[in-house]
Amino acid sequence: MTAAPPAVWPGADGAPVSCREKLKMLRENHDELGQTLRDTFEDAILMGVDEAAMRDILSGMIRDLESPKRPAR
Repeated sequence: MTAAPPAVWPGADGAPVSCREKLKMLRENHDELGQTLRDTFEDAILMGVDEAAMRDILSGMIRDLESPKRPAR
């Protein structure tokens, strides 16, 4: 099971995001990503990938995401 979406989505300025449409999109994205992560993780484990290694691989993918606000390296 994936964690529930956060109760508050902090904005870049520290204030919570309050726009209903943005909150709806963030919840939907959270749900979709959670399902995709579960499916990917379960498939890998069932195909014999080491569980700890798969967690590291998925964590690394998130760690390596580039910000759309920064120029590419």
